Amino acid sequence: MIIKEVLVENFTNIPTAIANGATRILLADNIAGGTTTVSHGVLTEGAKYMQDQGLSLTAMIKPRSGNFNYNDLELKIMERDLFTAQELGIDAVSFGALTSAKRLDIEAMEMLIGAAQGMEVIFNHAFDEIKPEYKQEALDWLAENDVTRILSHGGPLDSNIKKNIDQLNQDKSFTQSIVITPFEGIDPNDAKTIAEQTNSSILTSSTLVPLPKN
Repeated sequence: MIIKEVLVENFTNIPTAIANGATRILLADNIAGGTTTVSHGVLTEGAKYMQDQGLSLTAMIKPRSGNFNYNDLELKIMERDLFTAQELGIDAVSFGALTSAKRLDIEAMEMLIGAAQGMEVIFNHAFDEIKPEYKQEALDWLAENDVTRILSHGGPLDSNIKKNIDQLNQDKSFTQSIVITPFEGIDPNDAKTIAEQTNSSILTSSTLVPLPKN
C-alpha cells in the first residue's frame, strides 16, 4: 500500500484531498514558489481538522521562498513557528537549513530540531541542493539526530521526477537509517510506477490526488 502524503496550500483543500485518497497531509503555502509556512490561522484549523479525522499532519517550516541559507532573524522566525506547531499538537514538521557552501548547516539544524521536540522531524527538499560530496555526511548527521525522513525530488523542482529515479535510488543507497521520500511532480498515473522504481512506501506531492484549481 502506498501512503499518499498530499501537499496542500490552504485549509479548503484538506477535506477534498482526504476524500480523494490522501492518507496524510503536508501543509505549506506558496507551492508554486517553492513552499513556505502557512499562516497561524490555517495551521490552527488544519491541525484541528486532521486531529478530528485521526490523520497525520506535517507542517512545512520555511520563512520565505528561495534558498535554504537562513540568517539569524529567519531562524528565529522558524523557531517561533515550530513552537506554534508544537502548541497546536502538530504531528510532524519539515524544514532544512544549508550553508552558503550548499552543506548542511549543523548549528541551525541543532537549534531547529531542539525547538521541534515532541514532533517528528522531516528534512525538506533542501536536500536536493546539497552538493554531492556533502550528501553522505548530511545523511549520517540527520540519521544520528533523529530525523526520520527526507523529501527529495532527485534534482531541481522544475525537472521531471521520472528522469530523476536513478539519482533518488543512488541517494537511498547511501543510508539504511533514514527514509528518502519522492517529492513533488507525481500524478496518480505515475504513483505506482515511481513507488516501485524507488522502493518507496510513501510518496509526497501536490498532484497525487485530484484537487480543485485555485
